[in-house]
Amino acid sequence: MPRLLVPAKPSAQGVLHDITPRSAGWTYVGFSTRKLTSGVAVEFDTDARELCLVVLSGKARVSAAGFDSGEIGERADVFSGLAWSVYLPPHVKAKVEGEGEIALCWAPATGKFPARVIAPTDVETLTRGKGGNLRHVRNILSETAQAESLLVVEVITPSGHWSSYPPHKHDQDNLPRESLLEETYYHRLNPPQGYAMQRVYTDDRSLDETMTVVDRDVVLVPKGYHPCAAAHGYELYYLNVMAGPKRVWRFHNDPAHEWLMA
Repeated sequence: MPRLLVPAKPSAQGVLHDITPRSAGWTYVGFSTRKLTSGVAVEFDTDARELCLVVLSGKARVSAAGFDSGEIGERADVFSGLAWSVYLPPHVKAKVEGEGEIALCWAPATGKFPARVIAPTDVETLTRGKGGNLRHVRNILSETAQAESLLVVEVITPSGHWSSYPPHKHDQDNLPRESLLEETYYHRLNPPQGYAMQRVYTDDRSLDETMTVVDRDVVLVPKGYHPCAAAHGYELYYLNVMAGPKRVWRFHNDPAHEWLMA
């Protein structure tokens, strides 16, 4: 199994991460981040995949097959408000220009939906949990949004709080009880010198890894439970990308910790 913790590895072309189904050892989710430099265009083909481009910071302009997003993006960093994003269908040639940082979230698709801008006003916001389990959710592509495979969400976890907790999993194609979804966690810390912890484990403990996560790390979740926690004094952001054979999020809590839901 590939390593679950994937640190950023900056390249001369501005690529920070480039996670593919092949490199992750799975089937559906692709994820990359990259810096945009003013005057330098980024070009790519979506191939047989749909794409959700999330503007992490700065501004961007996305054009593809007659679609033009115009200049979008208004936050200085991921902790400074809701995201601007763009949805692109498969089999289009795209160009991105701007200055800042973007995330590219990929999954298989056939082309049911057209390109569109996802504005901050389109993002569903809610708060989950209470006490030290409270966190703030920003749904960019929820189950009800127009997409074929992708589910995309940002989460802000306050200092010292737990998140994705009680531990839950979604690694069985067993609807309506549970859905099979691969998942990536792209982590950011505020201030950036901070750290968080994330554990990924299965019921039989054939997989059981606890990782120290620093700013810009990605954690792969191929299966199992995957709680995380922010160190005291540091706010934790993560961007989740999920996809599987069915575009439904149904999770199963670890029975040992199910009592916490009461």
